[in-house]
Amino acid sequence: MKLRHALSALLLTAAGLAAPVATAPAAHADTLICDQYGSTTIGGRYVVMNNRWGSSATQCINVTSSGFRIQTQQGSTSGGAPLSYPAVYLGCHYGNCSPGSPLPRQLGSIGNASSSISYTYVGGSVFDASYDIWMDPTPKTNGVNQMELMIWFTRAGGVQPVGGRVGTTTIGGRGWEVWQGNNGGNDVVSYVAQSSLSSWSFNVMDFVNDVDNRTRVDRSWYLTSVQAGFEPWSGGVGLAVNSFSANVG
Repeated sequence: MKLRHALSALLLTAAGLAAPVATAPAAHADTLICDQYGSTTIGGRYVVMNNRWGSSATQCINVTSSGFRIQTQQGSTSGGAPLSYPAVYLGCHYGNCSPGSPLPRQLGSIGNASSSISYTYVGGSVFDASYDIWMDPTPKTNGVNQMELMIWFTRAGGVQPVGGRVGTTTIGGRGWEVWQGNNGGNDVVSYVAQSSLSSWSFNVMDFVNDVDNRTRVDRSWYLTSVQAGFEPWSGGVGLAVNSFSANVG
């Protein structure tokens, strides 16, 4: 399990890691998942997971043919780690690999990794919308990876990433705050959008290359999964991933 640490007057986050249940059958439109680690597949290519790793309160997601929507969220916390990380992903997460997954794959063999995401946000909630990129020195398909790269498309309610702000950068023609830290289980580098994004198409490797320059990650490491979802602390009903795609070439 990933370890989290609460700091006074700060809300810290890193995407939840909790072992999912066995791979479920493919979802049809409007499939409701309330199981803590329940998951299903969409488009014959991606996994959608409920991943309520940080709370015992009920959370349900409504899975569509292209994404998901948080349908029920009964948990709430005022600090520390988030309640969950419902997400859609390509790759392997705690032994649950997407159908025909091209990941894990060594970074040095990846020329381009295009991805596109569209979010819906709702007011009155405390959350971040995070795109997670996981890397490890080995082609790991289970357990905690050593490096988590987070791209925060937006945040609400005063939450902020693990660690401290180390500067700013420009990637993909957009400005980002850069944060670095460790959550007790893995290193985390977070890129926080300087202005909120609800949709974007980009090259995952642009961020990986920046992490390569900042950390111990190098081209011998492996990309194990790319994930897009939400970390809610309170509220969250109506938050949605409308669409998600990822291709590793």
